[in-house]
Amino acid sequence: MKLPVISGKETLKALERAGFVVVRQRGSHIRIKKVTSEKVIKITIPLHETLDRGTLKSILRNAELTVEEFVDLL
Repeated sequence: MKLPVISGKETLKALERAGFVVVRQRGSHIRIKKVTSEKVIKITIPLHETLDRGTLKSILRNAELTVEEFVDLL
């Protein structure tokens, strides 16, 4: 499955559905985190109109989500 072309806000909403919470914002970047039993996952999301494919792929890798799981959250 191909990565969708979406904005930073849409990415943020999908990751919030996956259990991430907003920690802080500085300028156009939002920092989110998710606490699991093994570790704490921290991710920075740029609130751009469209995210580059490499940026989105990196965010999904850090969030430990597959493309299919992410698309289901949209």
